[in-house]
Amino acid sequence: MLSSQVRPMPRSTSRNWGKIAADVFTYAAVLFAVLSILIPALWMFSSALKGPDELYVVPMRWIPQKPQWSNFFAAWNALPFGRFLFNTVFVSTATAVLQLLNGALCAYVFARIPFPGRDLLFLLFLGLMMIPAQTIMIPAYVIMSRLKWINTYWALIIPHISSVFGIFMLRQAFLGIPNDLIDAGIMDGAGHLRLLFQLMLPLTKPQLVTLGLLAFTGQWNDYFWPLIMTDTMNMRTLPVGLAFLRLVEYDYEGWGIIMAGTLLVLLPILILFLLGQRYFVISASRSGLHGV
Repeated sequence: MLSSQVRPMPRSTSRNWGKIAADVFTYAAVLFAVLSILIPALWMFSSALKGPDELYVVPMRWIPQKPQWSNFFAAWNALPFGRFLFNTVFVSTATAVLQLLNGALCAYVFARIPFPGRDLLFLLFLGLMMIPAQTIMIPAYVIMSRLKWINTYWALIIPHISSVFGIFMLRQAFLGIPNDLIDAGIMDGAGHLRLLFQLMLPLTKPQLVTLGLLAFTGQWNDYFWPLIMTDTMNMRTLPVGLAFLRLVEYDYEGWGIIMAGTLLVLLPILILFLLGQRYFVISASRSGLHGV
């Protein structure tokens, strides 16, 4: 009498099933994350094109029957959005440019110029990232007030021209440049500034674009600092102006206009991010930040 034996499943088959299960879980998590962001964005776009008679219909209509494009003109004309846009573009651009310049100079010093206590100083510098920004708001306001910078572009730009994370990211990128290239530049008679601007910066273009985009979007979306630093309408930025739009249009008929104003604020920075998103991936892979 032959005894029946259970044959064990081949290891390769079990590994394949495990890989399939991991892939399914990964794709499900990514799909959930995408939908959690995409659905509110679609709802905002749909509401921006609706009139009061369609905003409160149950069940909700995703596609408006009568698109109200006039909501965008009403949002633009409700407040001086043209001035808000100029202030935001000017402050964001100036901050991004100055932050790139300051970050490149500091990163070069930490990466390529040896001096006593450099590594310890850099660790202490990184420790600044652990200090919440809210804890320095009052001292920063007092300093701006004593400098008589309240309600000026100086107060909106100067405190943000230094970024600890940006300096860290550029330092990592500079350390990844082969020493042979640096030595070749030194043999050609290049000084520190020439090495930085003619050799290192062209080789770290993805990191520079990424840092510039982060600085630009950070200032574009900043609400609290411009709110406390400005006290007149001609110095307000778009996020603050959007908050005032809610006060002006907060009624039964105003939510479509508020959503249209929100979309006007969101679209430029969304387009900018889509144009530069590939640089985020390249900079993360080259700077050693993918594991951070």
